[in-house]
Amino acid sequence: MALMAQTSVKGVLVDQATGEELIGASVIEKGTTNGTVTSFDGTFSFDLQGGEKMLVFSYIGYNTIEKTVEISGVELDLGIIQLGSDEVGLDEVKVVANFAVDRKTPVAVSTIQPKTIEEKLGAQEFPQVLKATPGVYATNDGGGFGDSRITLRGFDTDNIAVMINGVPVNDMENGKVYWSNWSGLSDVTRTMQVQRGMGASKLAVPSAGGTINILTTTTDSEAGGNIYYGIGNDGYEKMAFTASTGLSDKGWAFTFSGSHTEGNGWADGLQFEGWSYFANVSKIINDKHTVSFNAFGATQEHGQRRTMMTMDEWNKYGRKHNSDWGYLNGSEYNGRTNYYSKPQLSLNHFWNINDDLNLKTVVYASFGRGGGIAGFGDDRNFNDYRIGDSRSLIDFDRLYRENAVNRESSTYMVASTNHHNWYGGVSTLDWDINNKLKFIGGVDGRYYFGQHYQEISDLVGGEYTVVTRDVHGVSTNHVARVGDKVGYDNDGEVLWESVFGQLEYSEGRLSAFANLAAANVSYRRIDYGNYAYGDHISPWVHSQTISLKTGVNFNIDEKNNVFFNTGYFQRPPMMNAVFMNHTNAINDDAKNEGIFSAELGYGLRTKTFAANANAYYTYWMDKSMVRTMYDNGEVAGYANILGLDAVHMGVEVDFEWRPTNKLTVTGMGSVGDWRWADNVNATFVDQDQNVLGQYDLYTKDLKVGNAAQITAALGAKYEVLDGLSVGADYNFFAKNYANFSPEDRTSEDMEGVQAWQMPNFGLVDVNAVYRFKMGKLNASAFGQISNLLDTWYIADANDGTTWDASTMYIGLGRTWSFGLKLNF
Repeated sequence: MALMAQTSVKGVLVDQATGEELIGASVIEKGTTNGTVTSFDGTFSFDLQGGEKMLVFSYIGYNTIEKTVEISGVELDLGIIQLGSDEVGLDEVKVVANFAVDRKTPVAVSTIQPKTIEEKLGAQEFPQVLKATPGVYATNDGGGFGDSRITLRGFDTDNIAVMINGVPVNDMENGKVYWSNWSGLSDVTRTMQVQRGMGASKLAVPSAGGTINILTTTTDSEAGGNIYYGIGNDGYEKMAFTASTGLSDKGWAFTFSGSHTEGNGWADGLQFEGWSYFANVSKIINDKHTVSFNAFGATQEHGQRRTMMTMDEWNKYGRKHNSDWGYLNGSEYNGRTNYYSKPQLSLNHFWNINDDLNLKTVVYASFGRGGGIAGFGDDRNFNDYRIGDSRSLIDFDRLYRENAVNRESSTYMVASTNHHNWYGGVSTLDWDINNKLKFIGGVDGRYYFGQHYQEISDLVGGEYTVVTRDVHGVSTNHVARVGDKVGYDNDGEVLWESVFGQLEYSEGRLSAFANLAAANVSYRRIDYGNYAYGDHISPWVHSQTISLKTGVNFNIDEKNNVFFNTGYFQRPPMMNAVFMNHTNAINDDAKNEGIFSAELGYGLRTKTFAANANAYYTYWMDKSMVRTMYDNGEVAGYANILGLDAVHMGVEVDFEWRPTNKLTVTGMGSVGDWRWADNVNATFVDQDQNVLGQYDLYTKDLKVGNAAQITAALGAKYEVLDGLSVGADYNFFAKNYANFSPEDRTSEDMEGVQAWQMPNFGLVDVNAVYRFKMGKLNASAFGQISNLLDTWYIADANDGTTWDASTMYIGLGRTWSFGLKLNF
């Protein structure tokens, strides 16, 4: 009997919660290999033989659904097919986290899926997965575990809002993000968005450069899990597992994951060990109420490389050299060590009040414990205890012998401790006023208490030391032993109260929003050293800020859209600007920082090609900052800078092309012009916080440093065989200038003298993944090589007008990793 002629079946796959088209989802005829994947507009189309067929719709991160269709010889349009998240509560968290929706939210955005992280990150630091994102520059800094840094459109993390599940994680005192505190984040990240510029967050957050919005896993709706084992260069080893109960008939679900990572580090003296953990308990109470509890954290300790060297010194010693370590009694001993543990707990409540009204609330707490260990005393940089010249290894054996003979340690190790307790909550009300207009409003409250002190961690052979220390304003000499405090001893308190409201309009091809947020930020400082008891607590200092932003997106047709956004933000001065030079004296000149931003963008979506282009302008006023000063590459003190303006503007493009279902090509390019706009005044202090004086800094028109102002990337991924894919990426960085050093910018002769421009460089990364069956279980093997060609390049540098006048970090050479994951 003749078979019925083939018939075309088509449709569109979308996210059930947001309505956003799903790109690259699988649609196949059950039990066969006949099928396709969805295009950039979420559409699919393929041919089926006649009769009754079962279609399977699947996408990573979503529940698989099956649908029976009858093929009768007439083209079949299945219309819109919705896939729901395979994790309990994730759709609600997306709303809390202000995830941007393609062709609707008028911001420049790049979304990184867990599949990309799994395939490309390997043993690299978490921020490295973002290096192919327009406007991003990510480096490993000195190369220590968790010491990576990232800039976005030339802004450091103190002006990038980093959110995890909608909870802000920027330090409450200085705005920075320390990635070593989140060393296990790559294990539990579900989706990550980089929202460049104004961003989609409704909170009053410091997002001049943009927002890095990270969603972790919640709880799998189906029972299962996985185990993982990975190895890599320089003794890298990682073990991890995840287990989930799935959603029970009574609405309960549990997930737990953990990992252990260790290695020697790519450079000398960078050994590390880290543990991470994640747990979630979710309960669907009824169709109106769901609660979810998360616990996430990482504990780590790692050696550091904090001394920059000149190019001549790098050529002499090699790029794996580290002058911040040595040997003691035959074992490695670090002159610089970082250790930290920062668990974060959060409780979410999602209340679907009615079809038009819902309330989403998260309360959270984090408890940071740890700090950094470094030299202290007469020779804190160990310059007199080198085996050879000033950059050679530290002779800790000789230091130990001398301290032991004298009994009194003249040079020893001190832990600079930074503990904190942080409590907060965000509650958001969504009200669909009608089918065109929505109101979103809420409150954001936070309390932060930080403890900062230095204590002796190791006397290195001695029994005690004699220190001069201020205690409640009285300076005394006293004997100190391990565990006793030396140096500074102060606490900081921060209160944050904020309200926000946003109106959203959507009709047909037009969507728009207007947002207003206001915040009160209060600082108080407690100093146990410089003030008499009773006067050691400062008054509260309050700053009020506003944030105004608006944007509009217009879908010209099914393929083209344009958007525009603009806004004005205020950010309160950081605590070290309010209380300068580590005293309780209030600085009346500390002002709110103001940021004006405007951006215009265009998007194109066809079945095989997607592209974005945008241009932006940002003017940043009255920035306060603390800049490290160096002497011969070693930390010599700090400059407190107030009132620095900057201009950041540029253009960005990115694209993704899928000429076939087996080949994907990606690319991006960004060109920025980021510069400091004026000359300023700064107060210099040494490492013991003694004021050295006030100086004029000639910084006008200096390029913003250590942030490549031209970046480009080109990548390809090809499915060689069923389940086997290989990929390669080329990243190019140019127009990168050394960071200005304040101590080198005090002479009027330096006005107009540009900082040294580092050489351009490009890096090649390759990866492969093979997904296969191991018995009845799904398994995956991953291989990844970073900097395949072992390119020498300068990643970061400090001020100088020529290469031989600058100190710098050389970037990491070739690294590799291999991992195997088994799902059950």
